[in-house]
Amino acid sequence: MIERAHLKIIRALDDNGSLTAAANALFLTQPALSHQIRYLEKKLAVSLWQREGRQLRLTPAGEVLLQVSRQVLPVLEQTEKTLQAYGEGRQGVLRIGVECHPCYQWLKGILADFLVTLPAMDVDIVNKFQFSGLEGLLNHHVDLLVTPDIVKKEGIVYQSLFDYELVLLVAKSHHLSRNVFISAEKLSDETLLTFPIAHDRLDIFTRFLLPASINPKTKAIESLDIMVQMVGLDRGVTVLPAWLAEEYCQKLPVATVRLGRKGLAKTLFAAMRQADVDINYIQTFIQLGQQ
Repeated sequence: MIERAHLKIIRALDDNGSLTAAANALFLTQPALSHQIRYLEKKLAVSLWQREGRQLRLTPAGEVLLQVSRQVLPVLEQTEKTLQAYGEGRQGVLRIGVECHPCYQWLKGILADFLVTLPAMDVDIVNKFQFSGLEGLLNHHVDLLVTPDIVKKEGIVYQSLFDYELVLLVAKSHHLSRNVFISAEKLSDETLLTFPIAHDRLDIFTRFLLPASINPKTKAIESLDIMVQMVGLDRGVTVLPAWLAEEYCQKLPVATVRLGRKGLAKTLFAAMRQADVDINYIQTFIQLGQQ
């Protein structure tokens, strides 16, 4: 059977032109290289080289083997580098699940930094799950889940990315814009624009409105930009992370109002499988997210 070492020998001989130079290139002694050449020819029952003084010339059979070495060795060498990169967490595909609609704005900036830091990596974004993002993580449909909610599950680890505050976004002309903060009752007659998510998964309901027995009119909108445009036109109010709301305040006639005297604090988390915690590219993504 032809081995990789044999292919390396014939390539080295062709590249270097003499037995001595080839032996040096392969970090072998000349007798050791001569022995391997004789062994290979005996094993294949064909002559591969002919001597011409101090030089070696390939026979037709040797030319065939040389062509194979030129084709096969680069593939093997690149495969080894690729597998090493996978093992070191420098190459692969990071499948990111997202359970936070406003987080896409944040994610765009992180992905740019991530792909620059690890140029051999690729990224897939998953936002639609058959059941939930956590189930997608457990079933290996995603490798990392960006979520504002912790659901304790065996084998799942949560790492905090950053803290933020949820704020109410209203048109500058809206009467609520004159308030530093508002109580839940102030929203009873408003149209609350939300993402198409069940109310029991929205903090504005579970932590602010429902405890005060307030259930305002709602309208679900999938597009963040359209939602904020409607707020600017005073067609409703919405709730966003403060860092994102402030970006829109620079571009549109909208303003932020605190939800309650103490505000509505949240933390964004990266959830991953316990077995994947130490993977380099996952930790690189988390570190960039924390910045």
